[in-house]
Amino acid sequence: MAARRLSWLLSRSLSAASGPDSLLHSLGRNSGGGIRKWKRFSTAAAVDEVIIPQVQIPYTQHLIDGKFVDSASGKTFPTYDPRTGEVIAQVAEGDAEDINRAVVAARKAFDEGPWPKMTAYERCRILLRFADLVEKHRSELAALETWDNGKPYQQSFNDELPMFVRLFHYYAGWADKIHGMTVPADGKYHVQTLHEPIGVAGQIIPWNFPLLMFAWKVGPALACGNTIVLKTAEQTPLTALYVAKLLHEAGLPPGVVNIVSGYGPTAGAALASHMDVDKLAFTGSTETGKIVLELAARSNLKPVTLELGGKSPFIVYDDADVDQAVEVAHFALFFNQGQCCCAGSRTFVHERIYDEFLEKSKKRALKRVVGDPFKNGVEQGPQIDTEQFEKVLRYIRSGIESNATLECGGQRLGSKGFFIQPTVFSDVKDEMLIAQDEIFGPVQTILKFKDTEEVIRRANATRYGLAAGVFTKNVHTANTLMRALRVGTVWINCFDVFDAAIPFGGYKMSGTGREKGIYSLNNYLQIKAVVEPLKNPAWI
Repeated sequence: MAARRLSWLLSRSLSAASGPDSLLHSLGRNSGGGIRKWKRFSTAAAVDEVIIPQVQIPYTQHLIDGKFVDSASGKTFPTYDPRTGEVIAQVAEGDAEDINRAVVAARKAFDEGPWPKMTAYERCRILLRFADLVEKHRSELAALETWDNGKPYQQSFNDELPMFVRLFHYYAGWADKIHGMTVPADGKYHVQTLHEPIGVAGQIIPWNFPLLMFAWKVGPALACGNTIVLKTAEQTPLTALYVAKLLHEAGLPPGVVNIVSGYGPTAGAALASHMDVDKLAFTGSTETGKIVLELAARSNLKPVTLELGGKSPFIVYDDADVDQAVEVAHFALFFNQGQCCCAGSRTFVHERIYDEFLEKSKKRALKRVVGDPFKNGVEQGPQIDTEQFEKVLRYIRSGIESNATLECGGQRLGSKGFFIQPTVFSDVKDEMLIAQDEIFGPVQTILKFKDTEEVIRRANATRYGLAAGVFTKNVHTANTLMRALRVGTVWINCFDVFDAAIPFGGYKMSGTGREKGIYSLNNYLQIKAVVEPLKNPAWI
């Protein structure tokens, strides 16, 4: 199966990299204290003037047992437009009581309802009908995703919605191909294994890719015949509610998928610790992942899949095509405003090409188009919220205070919303916080290395192990690094190549288990051995 790459994004980046100089507006700045002069970043238009998307917000309540309902407490919370910081809508705020209502509905749907009992082929057909409905509503969903999250609309429409549809086509195809085995045993016994749905799956998704994370989790769980209680990120609740309604239009029975919006310490903790949830899946920060794992263990010891943080190395050798490596490294870091768990956030460059790579990386960052994500040509929108915005700026200050050289960026862009200039640091050392911590923002750190042994040691010297990129023309170098790097994914001469069939997950504190591909089905199945004696068997 051909791997689906975020090719339109990369080609758009290449186009922007060679775009007219008229996009740049010079802004002199005094150098000193590790800060150099730079020009102002390219902007599509003033970020203070935003387009109001022409899309309705039809669903803001919880979806429980096939119906949209208010919170038991009657509380709501605001979801914000990250371009302006203004409220988009008030959304039902779930807590432990709402989670319990959802779990009761999911348990009833699993124990008594038709979903796990219907034929696998019929489940397949429902998932395919759902994918068709999502395709039909692609424009509205892309607009809601961009409005609530801040990512470029072209990214939402041209890449993430098609990938969402592809994922459900993929899992629909698996629904009727899940089966056990007949096992030979020592003696006169017939032995078989049954692959059974695990039951009620609790799922907690993040805010950086709301729709795709919905697909990564809901797709395999439904294909295996489970029921679901899903908690959305409080920053981005809107699209999950919309697509869940489409699932029911496609024929999903009530109670099979339940959506609760709310905060982590209340709704999230209640779901992780619920005694009638059989399995838990979480995507988010490593720190929160530890809490989720502890809550699951302290309750009913439910199995947990974790997809957590990263500090991925992007390693560029001196035999690489520098221009291509600069562009892919730029994409690896700045894609999705840098809010990507597998972002290539430690750019290791061989000392022989370091200066050339650095200068070209700075020029590329200065040409990056930042602005209203609904406007054509914009590559970078705002960070998700004020908390993430301030966190990124704190890391930038830390880099300056640690004597890394700020090549460009480092400041807020515009007077409202959560826009940050694309930022590049050079002279970065491994012990600096900007080289150790997951910044989750548009901050590229460029480090220098001498040889393979050194870069392997330094690349692995992190608590994370989610992904890595390697840029080299030497197949032997590539083979050495793909085996030596302790990460779940290694991209050779590319980055962020995602496909429904390619497993994704991390080593070390980047998580446990795998999402996507055949391996993701294991998260939602129980294996049962069945043994019965044979009388006068014709063969054993």
